[in-house]
Amino acid sequence: MKHHRLVALLLVAVALAGACSVINGLRGTAGPSSIYSPDPKAEPPITLPTAEGSLKFLAFGDFGTATRWQYETAAQMAKTHQTFPFELALLLGDNLYSGSRPQDFVNGFEKPYKPLLDAGVKFYAALGNHDDRNQASYKKFNMEGKQYYSYKAPKQNVRFFVLETTYPEPDQIKWFEDELKASGEDWKIVYMHHPLYSSGGRHGSDVALRDVLEPLLVKYNVSVVFAGHDHFYERIKPQKGIAHFVIGSGGKLAAGNIDRNSPLTARAFDTDYAFLVGEIVADQLYFNAVTRTGGIMDSGIIGRRKDAAGTGVPAVK
Repeated sequence: MKHHRLVALLLVAVALAGACSVINGLRGTAGPSSIYSPDPKAEPPITLPTAEGSLKFLAFGDFGTATRWQYETAAQMAKTHQTFPFELALLLGDNLYSGSRPQDFVNGFEKPYKPLLDAGVKFYAALGNHDDRNQASYKKFNMEGKQYYSYKAPKQNVRFFVLETTYPEPDQIKWFEDELKASGEDWKIVYMHHPLYSSGGRHGSDVALRDVLEPLLVKYNVSVVFAGHDHFYERIKPQKGIAHFVIGSGGKLAAGNIDRNSPLTARAFDTDYAFLVGEIVADQLYFNAVTRTGGIMDSGIIGRRKDAAGTGVPAVK
Protein backbone atom coordinates (compact mmCIF):
# COMPACT_ATOMS: atom_id res chain seq x y z
CA MET A 1 0.00 0.00 0.00
CA LYS A 2 2.83 2.42 0.87
CA HIS A 3 4.46 1.74 -2.51
CA HIS A 4 1.24 2.43 -4.42
CA ARG A 5 0.64 5.59 -2.41
CA LEU A 6 4.14 6.90 -3.09
CA VAL A 7 3.66 6.22 -6.80
CA ALA A 8 0.38 8.14 -6.73
CA LEU A 9 2.04 11.14 -5.07
CA LEU A 10 4.87 11.08 -7.60
CA LEU A 11 2.33 11.08 -10.42
CA VAL A 12 0.62 14.09 -8.84
CA ALA A 13 3.91 15.96 -8.56
CA VAL A 14 4.70 15.26 -12.21
CA ALA A 15 1.23 16.38 -13.27
CA LEU A 16 1.49 19.63 -11.31
CA ALA A 17 4.95 20.35 -12.65
CA GLY A 18 3.61 19.98 -16.13
CA ALA A 19 0.52 22.10 -15.30
CA CYS A 20 2.28 3.33 18.46
CA SER A 21 2.34 1.91 21.42
CA VAL A 22 -1.25 1.83 20.36
CA ILE A 23 -3.80 1.07 23.02
CA ASN A 24 -6.36 -0.77 20.97
CA GLY A 25 -7.34 -4.27 20.01
CA LEU A 26 -10.82 -4.49 18.60
CA ARG A 27 -11.89 -6.35 21.71
CA GLY A 28 -9.01 -5.28 23.93
CA THR A 29 -9.37 -4.17 27.53
CA ALA A 30 -6.37 -1.86 27.83
CA GLY A 31 -7.29 1.74 28.63
CA PRO A 32 -5.73 5.18 28.78
CA SER A 33 -2.43 5.36 30.61
CA SER A 34 -3.61 8.35 32.62
CA ILE A 35 -6.49 10.78 32.93
CA TYR A 36 -6.07 14.39 31.95
CA SER A 37 -5.32 16.80 34.76
CA PRO A 38 -5.41 20.48 33.79
CA ASP A 39 -2.36 22.64 34.38
CA PRO A 40 -3.22 25.02 37.24
CA LYS A 41 -1.02 27.68 35.62
CA ALA A 42 -2.78 27.47 32.24
CA GLU A 43 -5.24 30.04 30.99
CA PRO A 44 -8.87 29.05 31.64
CA PRO A 45 -10.51 27.47 28.59
CA ILE A 46 -12.37 29.69 26.17
CA THR A 47 -16.12 29.38 26.41
CA LEU A 48 -17.86 28.64 23.13
CA PRO A 49 -20.30 31.44 22.26
CA THR A 50 -23.19 29.12 21.28
CA ALA A 51 -24.45 32.03 19.19
CA GLU A 52 -27.72 31.83 17.32
CA GLY A 53 -27.16 31.00 13.64
CA SER A 54 -23.48 30.09 14.06
CA LEU A 55 -22.01 26.91 12.59
CA LYS A 56 -21.39 24.37 15.36
CA PHE A 57 -19.51 21.18 14.51
CA LEU A 58 -17.68 18.15 15.88
CA ALA A 59 -14.43 16.67 14.50
CA PHE A 60 -12.62 13.40 15.27
CA GLY A 61 -10.99 10.43 13.57
CA ASP A 62 -9.67 6.88 14.02
CA PHE A 63 -12.66 5.72 15.98
CA GLY A 64 -14.36 2.56 14.67
CA THR A 65 -12.97 0.02 17.15
CA ALA A 66 -16.18 -1.00 18.96
CA THR A 67 -14.27 -0.89 22.25
CA ARG A 68 -15.32 0.41 25.62
CA TRP A 69 -13.11 3.46 25.08
CA GLN A 70 -14.80 4.42 21.82
CA TYR A 71 -18.23 4.09 23.45
CA GLU A 72 -17.20 6.19 26.45
CA THR A 73 -15.79 8.89 24.17
CA ALA A 74 -18.98 8.79 22.11
CA ALA A 75 -21.05 9.18 25.28
CA GLN A 76 -19.04 12.31 26.12
CA MET A 77 -19.80 13.67 22.63
CA ALA A 78 -23.51 13.13 23.27
CA LYS A 79 -23.22 14.86 26.64
CA THR A 80 -21.43 17.79 25.01
CA HIS A 81 -24.19 18.02 22.39
CA GLN A 82 -26.77 18.65 25.13
CA THR A 83 -25.22 22.04 25.92
CA PHE A 84 -23.51 22.70 22.58
CA PRO A 85 -25.91 21.51 19.84
CA PHE A 86 -23.52 20.95 16.92
CA GLU A 87 -25.19 20.04 13.64
CA LEU A 88 -22.28 18.54 11.70
CA ALA A 89 -19.66 15.88 12.51
CA LEU A 90 -16.44 15.69 10.49
CA LEU A 91 -15.06 12.13 10.38
CA LEU A 92 -11.33 12.11 9.69
CA GLY A 93 -10.90 8.56 8.45
CA ASP A 94 -10.22 5.06 9.76
CA ASN A 95 -13.92 4.89 10.41
CA LEU A 96 -14.15 1.09 10.80
CA TYR A 97 -11.19 -1.06 11.77
CA SER A 98 -12.92 -4.44 11.71
CA GLY A 99 -14.26 -4.30 8.15
CA SER A 100 -17.37 -3.17 6.31
CA ARG A 101 -19.82 -5.92 7.15
CA PRO A 102 -23.28 -4.79 8.31
CA GLN A 103 -22.42 -5.63 11.93
CA ASP A 104 -19.26 -3.52 11.70
CA PHE A 105 -21.26 -0.42 10.78
CA VAL A 106 -23.68 -1.18 13.63
CA ASN A 107 -21.10 -1.85 16.36
CA GLY A 108 -18.45 0.65 15.26
CA PHE A 109 -20.72 3.54 14.28
CA GLU A 110 -24.49 3.26 14.63
CA LYS A 111 -24.59 2.12 18.26
CA PRO A 112 -21.99 4.43 19.82
CA TYR A 113 -23.27 7.54 18.00
CA LYS A 114 -26.99 6.70 18.16
CA PRO A 115 -27.86 9.67 20.42
CA LEU A 116 -26.26 12.06 17.91
CA LEU A 117 -27.83 10.36 14.89
CA ASP A 118 -31.22 10.47 16.63
CA ALA A 119 -30.69 14.18 17.32
CA GLY A 120 -30.21 14.86 13.60
CA VAL A 121 -26.45 15.40 13.55
CA LYS A 122 -25.13 14.79 10.02
CA PHE A 123 -21.84 12.91 9.75
CA TYR A 124 -19.59 13.54 6.73
CA ALA A 125 -16.75 11.04 6.37
CA ALA A 126 -13.29 11.03 4.89
CA LEU A 127 -11.71 7.67 4.09
CA GLY A 128 -8.60 6.42 5.88
CA ASN A 129 -6.05 3.79 4.98
CA HIS A 130 -7.92 1.16 7.05
CA ASP A 131 -11.26 1.87 5.36
CA ASP A 132 -12.97 -0.11 2.63
CA ARG A 133 -13.60 2.21 -0.33
CA ASN A 134 -17.21 0.97 -0.41
CA GLN A 135 -17.85 3.03 2.72
CA ALA A 136 -18.40 5.91 0.31
CA SER A 137 -21.83 4.41 -0.44
CA TYR A 138 -22.88 4.06 3.21
CA LYS A 139 -25.82 6.43 3.59
CA LYS A 140 -25.02 7.69 7.11
CA PHE A 141 -21.55 8.86 6.01
CA ASN A 142 -23.18 11.26 3.50
CA MET A 143 -20.49 10.74 0.85
CA GLU A 144 -22.96 9.96 -1.96
CA GLY A 145 -20.61 7.34 -3.38
CA LYS A 146 -17.70 9.78 -3.76
CA GLN A 147 -14.26 9.17 -2.26
CA TYR A 148 -13.58 12.92 -2.26
CA TYR A 149 -16.13 15.72 -2.32
CA SER A 150 -17.03 19.15 -0.98
CA TYR A 151 -20.13 20.47 0.74
CA LYS A 152 -21.45 23.75 2.06
CA ALA A 153 -22.58 24.30 5.63
CA PRO A 154 -26.39 24.25 5.96
CA LYS A 155 -26.84 28.02 6.30
CA GLN A 156 -23.43 29.54 6.99
CA ASN A 157 -20.81 30.88 4.57
CA VAL A 158 -18.52 27.87 5.06
CA ARG A 159 -17.40 25.15 2.65
CA PHE A 160 -15.71 21.88 3.59
CA PHE A 161 -13.40 19.99 1.24
CA VAL A 162 -12.99 16.27 2.01
CA LEU A 163 -9.97 14.53 0.49
CA GLU A 164 -8.97 10.89 -0.04
CA THR A 165 -5.29 10.85 0.87
CA THR A 166 -4.38 7.17 0.73
CA TYR A 167 -4.26 7.23 -3.09
CA PRO A 168 -4.21 10.97 -4.00
CA GLU A 169 -4.16 10.69 -7.78
CA PRO A 170 -3.75 13.63 -10.19
CA ASP A 171 -7.47 13.76 -11.06
CA GLN A 172 -8.31 14.44 -7.42
CA ILE A 173 -5.75 17.24 -7.12
CA LYS A 174 -7.09 18.90 -10.25
CA TRP A 175 -10.62 18.56 -8.88
CA PHE A 176 -9.48 20.03 -5.57
CA GLU A 177 -7.97 23.12 -7.17
CA ASP A 178 -11.03 23.61 -9.37
CA GLU A 179 -13.30 23.37 -6.32
CA LEU A 180 -11.20 25.82 -4.33
CA LYS A 181 -11.10 28.24 -7.22
CA ALA A 182 -14.88 28.08 -7.68
CA SER A 183 -15.69 28.44 -3.98
CA GLY A 184 -17.11 31.81 -3.01
CA GLU A 185 -17.51 30.98 0.68
CA ASP A 186 -15.66 33.03 3.27
CA TRP A 187 -14.44 29.98 5.20
CA LYS A 188 -12.64 27.12 3.45
CA ILE A 189 -11.91 24.14 5.68
CA VAL A 190 -10.15 21.00 4.47
CA TYR A 191 -10.13 17.62 6.15
CA MET A 192 -8.49 14.32 5.33
CA HIS A 193 -6.93 11.32 7.03
CA HIS A 194 -3.16 11.83 6.67
CA PRO A 195 -1.73 14.91 8.44
CA LEU A 196 0.47 17.35 6.57
CA TYR A 197 2.02 18.26 9.93
CA SER A 198 2.28 15.95 12.93
CA SER A 199 4.73 15.25 15.75
CA GLY A 200 3.80 11.59 15.93
CA GLY A 201 6.55 9.08 16.48
CA ARG A 202 4.72 6.38 14.53
CA HIS A 203 3.61 8.32 11.45
CA GLY A 204 4.39 12.03 11.72
CA SER A 205 4.12 14.63 8.95
CA ASP A 206 3.24 13.43 5.46
CA VAL A 207 5.78 15.58 3.66
CA ALA A 208 5.11 14.21 0.16
CA LEU A 209 1.41 14.98 0.51
CA ARG A 210 2.22 18.40 1.97
CA ASP A 211 4.38 19.27 -1.04
CA VAL A 212 1.39 18.64 -3.30
CA LEU A 213 -1.42 20.20 -1.24
CA GLU A 214 0.07 23.09 0.71
CA PRO A 215 0.59 25.42 -2.28
CA LEU A 216 -3.14 25.13 -3.02
CA LEU A 217 -4.11 25.69 0.62
CA VAL A 218 -2.07 28.89 0.68
CA LYS A 219 -3.11 30.14 -2.74
CA TYR A 220 -6.85 29.75 -2.13
CA ASN A 221 -7.03 30.96 1.47
CA VAL A 222 -7.85 27.76 3.29
CA SER A 223 -8.08 28.64 6.98
CA VAL A 224 -8.08 25.27 8.77
CA VAL A 225 -6.99 21.69 8.07
CA PHE A 226 -8.12 18.70 10.16
CA ALA A 227 -6.53 15.22 9.96
CA GLY A 228 -6.26 11.97 11.90
CA HIS A 229 -3.98 8.95 11.37
CA ASP A 230 -1.77 9.61 14.40
CA HIS A 231 -3.72 8.43 17.44
CA PHE A 232 -3.61 11.51 19.66
CA TYR A 233 -4.61 15.17 19.69
CA GLU A 234 -2.22 17.86 18.48
CA ARG A 235 -2.70 21.50 17.55
CA ILE A 236 0.12 22.58 15.29
CA LYS A 237 1.63 26.05 15.38
CA PRO A 238 0.25 27.96 12.37
CA GLN A 239 2.00 26.97 9.16
CA LYS A 240 2.00 29.65 6.43
CA GLY A 241 -0.98 31.22 8.16
CA ILE A 242 -3.01 27.99 8.25
CA ALA A 243 -4.22 26.20 11.39
CA HIS A 244 -3.60 22.42 11.43
CA PHE A 245 -5.05 19.87 13.85
CA VAL A 246 -4.47 16.15 14.34
CA ILE A 247 -7.51 14.55 16.02
CA GLY A 248 -6.89 10.83 15.73
CA SER A 249 -7.93 9.52 19.15
CA GLY A 250 -11.67 8.99 18.75
CA GLY A 251 -11.34 5.25 19.34
CA LYS A 252 -7.62 4.45 19.30
CA LEU A 253 -4.87 5.95 21.43
CA ALA A 254 -1.09 5.99 20.98
CA ALA A 255 -0.06 6.87 24.51
CA GLY A 256 3.24 8.74 24.73
CA ASN A 257 3.64 8.81 20.95
CA ILE A 258 4.08 12.58 20.57
CA ASP A 259 7.64 13.86 20.21
CA ARG A 260 7.90 16.34 23.07
CA ASN A 261 10.84 18.07 21.39
CA SER A 262 8.94 18.79 18.20
CA PRO A 263 9.00 22.44 17.11
CA LEU A 264 5.56 21.99 15.53
CA THR A 265 3.46 21.58 18.64
CA ALA A 266 1.26 24.31 20.07
CA ARG A 267 -0.68 21.84 22.27
CA ALA A 268 -0.39 18.06 22.50
CA PHE A 269 -2.39 15.43 24.35
CA ASP A 270 -1.72 11.69 24.11
CA THR A 271 -2.85 10.25 27.44
CA ASP A 272 -6.57 9.85 26.75
CA TYR A 273 -9.11 9.85 23.95
CA ALA A 274 -10.36 13.20 22.64
CA PHE A 275 -12.44 15.10 20.10
CA LEU A 276 -12.87 18.72 19.04
CA VAL A 277 -15.95 20.91 18.92
CA GLY A 278 -15.86 24.17 17.00
CA GLU A 279 -18.06 27.16 16.34
CA ILE A 280 -17.74 29.69 13.53
CA VAL A 281 -19.08 33.16 14.23
CA ALA A 282 -18.36 35.69 11.48
CA ASP A 283 -14.56 35.73 10.97
CA GLN A 284 -13.66 33.69 14.04
CA LEU A 285 -13.59 29.97 14.80
CA TYR A 286 -13.82 29.11 18.49
CA PHE A 287 -12.78 25.60 19.54
CA ASN A 288 -12.62 23.33 22.57
CA ALA A 289 -10.76 20.01 22.60
CA VAL A 290 -12.59 17.65 24.97
CA THR A 291 -11.32 14.46 26.61
CA ARG A 292 -13.16 11.19 27.11
CA THR A 293 -13.81 12.20 30.72
CA GLY A 294 -15.08 15.69 29.84
CA GLY A 295 -12.03 17.85 30.51
CA ILE A 296 -11.23 20.72 28.13
CA MET A 297 -7.53 20.31 27.48
CA ASP A 298 -7.18 22.86 24.69
CA SER A 299 -9.16 25.83 23.43
CA GLY A 300 -8.69 28.94 21.34
CA ILE A 301 -9.87 31.26 18.59
CA ILE A 302 -8.74 31.10 14.95
CA GLY A 303 -9.20 34.02 12.59
CA ARG A 304 -10.28 33.47 9.00
CA ARG A 305 -7.52 33.88 6.41
CA LYS A 306 -8.00 36.71 3.95
CA ASP A 307 -6.13 38.13 1.00
CA ALA A 308 -4.47 41.54 1.06
CA ALA A 309 -7.75 43.19 0.11
CA GLY A 310 -9.55 41.50 3.00
CA THR A 311 -12.00 39.71 0.72
CA GLY A 312 -10.97 36.10 1.40
CA VAL A 313 -10.48 35.60 -2.35
CA PRO A 314 -6.89 35.14 -3.58
CA ALA A 315 -5.48 37.67 -6.00
CA VAL A 316 -4.80 35.10 -8.71
CA LYS A 317 -4.06 36.30 -12.23
